[in-house]
Amino acid sequence: MATIAEVIKELELLAPPHYQESYDNAGLQTGDSSTQVTGALLTLDCTEAVLDEALAKGCNLVIAHHPVIFKGLKQLTGRNYVERTIIKAIQNNIAIYASHTNLDNMHHGVNAKIAQKLELQHTRILVNKPQTLMQLVTFVPTDSTEKVLQALYEAGAGQLGDYRNCSFQVQGTGTFLPTGKAAPAIGEVGKQEQVTENRIEVIFPAYLQHKVMAALRQAHPYEEVAHYLTSLENQNQEIGIGMIGELAEPLQEEAFLAYLKEKMALQGMRYTSVGAKKIKRVAVCGGSGSFLIKDALRQGADALVTGDVKYHEFFDAEGRLLIADIGHYESEVYTKEIFYEALSKKFPTFAFYLSNVNTNPVRYTF
Repeated sequence: MATIAEVIKELELLAPPHYQESYDNAGLQTGDSSTQVTGALLTLDCTEAVLDEALAKGCNLVIAHHPVIFKGLKQLTGRNYVERTIIKAIQNNIAIYASHTNLDNMHHGVNAKIAQKLELQHTRILVNKPQTLMQLVTFVPTDSTEKVLQALYEAGAGQLGDYRNCSFQVQGTGTFLPTGKAAPAIGEVGKQEQVTENRIEVIFPAYLQHKVMAALRQAHPYEEVAHYLTSLENQNQEIGIGMIGELAEPLQEEAFLAYLKEKMALQGMRYTSVGAKKIKRVAVCGGSGSFLIKDALRQGADALVTGDVKYHEFFDAEGRLLIADIGHYESEVYTKEIFYEALSKKFPTFAFYLSNVNTNPVRYTF
């Protein structure tokens, strides 16, 4: 049986907490991570009704997309649904874990799931995040190069999109003079040395800096490891918000809206009109994505599928972009499938359940 900590480890490989936005509160909300998991319920929101479902299914872990604790709590008196949910979770020893904007920002996250539902092709992140990558340059004796590289790769360096074990090497001569109490792996104290070395360059996610540097120091034969660390302005192709892709065949506006309604199982939606223009390139953003309207236009999208669009924001389409507001819940409800697909592979004999509770606070009438 797995512990909560072991499940969290897999969730944080799926969506590292480092990538959550500054205003967010993803992570373990309640519970002791050393507790063994009896079952896990996967949901968009954690509410009292969801906790009831967890209890009925024998689950002591709820994995949600939205954090139930989003702002600071100064008291727990049960005066609102957040406090009541937390009190109930604690009383029944149910742990709550949330993977929120960190999952939004992953190339295989929330927006990839929407793109999958819409069967979009040639997908890519709409707005990539800068300043999330670092470059390491170090110098290694030629006969130790492979050992050091393998250690760096295992620590997460050298991964570029679908490519792994990426590096650049160039050979040169390193010089040094061991002095004092030095204990050189090569050469002697007081004697100038020249060693044939490889200059190694690798790129890695910034949040892995400590892990990569620890791997370098452990694998490198030298007592003092010469290296450069540089923060990069490069956009990270695997990290960012929104996604854009193309339909297999262009659709007229009305046909696209019908297609969207079917694929996302919608009761209805709010939308702008672009008239006779066909829809081919589609941008998507789960949750509240109206801030991406201009980015969708810049990237030539014919439509933007998202939720929570305000009245005046529909004007920003400028008659060139079909904005389809399908609802916050409707755009993210399939997030629980992402959790299931990732965790059921790692824990194939473990009980994971997709919640049957509709947590959408919005109701529709026609």
